[in-house]
Amino acid sequence: MNINPLDFSTPAAELNFAGKNVLIIDDYMEMRSIFRDILSGCGAEMKKIHMATNGNEAIAWLKKVPFDIVLCDLILGSGKNGQQVLEEAKYQSLVGPACLWIMITAEKTMEAVTGTAEYQPDAYLLKPVTEASLRSRLVKIWAKKEAFAEIHKAMKQQDYSKAMSLCDQRLASDKAHAADLLRTKCDLLLVTGEYDRAKKMLEGILAERDFPWAKAALAKILLKKNDVDAAKCLLEETAEANPAYLEAQDLLAQTLQVMGDFEGAGTVLERTAKLSPNSVIRQKNLGQVAMKLGKTEDAERAFRKSVSLGENSVLRTADAYLGLAKACSANKNSEQALKVLGQLNKNFAADEVRVKALAVEGLVRQQNGDSEKAKQIADELSQSIGDGNMHPDSEGTLEIARLLMATGDKEQAIRLLQSEIKNNPESATLLRDVAEIFDQAGMGEEGVRLIETSRQEAMLIMNRGVLLISKGQYEEALSAMRDAYAVMPANIRVLLNLAYVIITYMQKNGATSELIDEARHSLQTANELSPGEPRFIRLTAALNELTALR
Repeated sequence: MNINPLDFSTPAAELNFAGKNVLIIDDYMEMRSIFRDILSGCGAEMKKIHMATNGNEAIAWLKKVPFDIVLCDLILGSGKNGQQVLEEAKYQSLVGPACLWIMITAEKTMEAVTGTAEYQPDAYLLKPVTEASLRSRLVKIWAKKEAFAEIHKAMKQQDYSKAMSLCDQRLASDKAHAADLLRTKCDLLLVTGEYDRAKKMLEGILAERDFPWAKAALAKILLKKNDVDAAKCLLEETAEANPAYLEAQDLLAQTLQVMGDFEGAGTVLERTAKLSPNSVIRQKNLGQVAMKLGKTEDAERAFRKSVSLGENSVLRTADAYLGLAKACSANKNSEQALKVLGQLNKNFAADEVRVKALAVEGLVRQQNGDSEKAKQIADELSQSIGDGNMHPDSEGTLEIARLLMATGDKEQAIRLLQSEIKNNPESATLLRDVAEIFDQAGMGEEGVRLIETSRQEAMLIMNRGVLLISKGQYEEALSAMRDAYAVMPANIRVLLNLAYVIITYMQKNGATSELIDEARHSLQTANELSPGEPRFIRLTAALNELTALR
């Protein structure tokens, strides 16, 4: 490398990293020393420059120190690579948008560059890195970080209104960062659920400039408004014009699945997997779509890739193991399927995962002709649910229902499926999965009737409280929403509506500790089931205001 740490002729004067926390991640001591000297020459204090030789050390530092600057090599020897460090840092919110993150590597392959770019480092520098090129990039990125400093601070404090106001202030004078400011404001509008404002803003942006990110953001809003056809057209146009824009490609695949076009979704996922094959989640999604299409060998290959990639990734998913077990079973390899389930139970300790693994084991046993063992597992799961000792998530409930149908307990399977429909009456994907279970059990027409009856019942119940509130019938609204919660305890809209009704009731009649606790529990449950719902953010803010006034 052509680096002279003592040559300060480059624009270091424009940088002042005094007081900034720096992390250098590289498995070569010489490289760590070189980057340390460069950053020290930019004002960083030696005591605030930290070093990590591998991915696990890096994550340990990121959990302890709020870093302002991270230089990370992509290849870090055994264990986590740089991409996996970055994805974990973003996934666990160990770094925020104010942190300057530069990925450094000798890897020039498309899959390495594209895979890393998915997690949006601020820059991707190819080795050999000269001092001039690194400093030049630091100057440019730090200028942008400084421009967004107050906005990022407001975002960290979850003061989204202030963050948007600051975006508007800077837009009036900062033309150099106009596109990024517009994108940030749009993202904030989506986070807070102000979809109509975001839609109007995005349409205005697209009338002047054809930004791919703006089209993808507009498509997200159209999906929220159930305008699936319009979203699909917009995403197809974006994906065709920008094949390397993987967020739009993944969103298109998701949209096609919602529409039931699994062939189309599979084509998109296969295309994106070639561009960036090292995504744990994309390989898992590809496996799930292949299973829907009956392409069990393709499914096994994709699930196996996801499991392998997930070994050192925070995005490792139990669903990849479950999918792999089912694919192996479908490919007449029940012994391998049971081995995969054994690996799953070693790697994931959560009860909900073990429940799904047990249900899938029952299905594997049934498909392999061991009906007695399958029935034993089905009875055990059914008993636990009936006793209230088990509360499976949505996917777990469907797996148990499949097993119960396969082993002859249709009555209990139908009860589980009806309950799941009531908790998710607006999910086209879930309703399609339930219909598939009924079809496989030879109950197609009866299943359609049961699904529609359960869905209509849920829609009436979950909106009644809000309707009563609008009429000023506060006591009746509160009672109605509590009844709805008793029937549908995992229905996101019911949970949020219950919190809304309680808050509105308290605004009218005064707050009590009991009602505050009830509203907070409802909101926390909703957020656990579906993190990041915009209504959760707004209702939590309203509840906090009431609490502060007491």
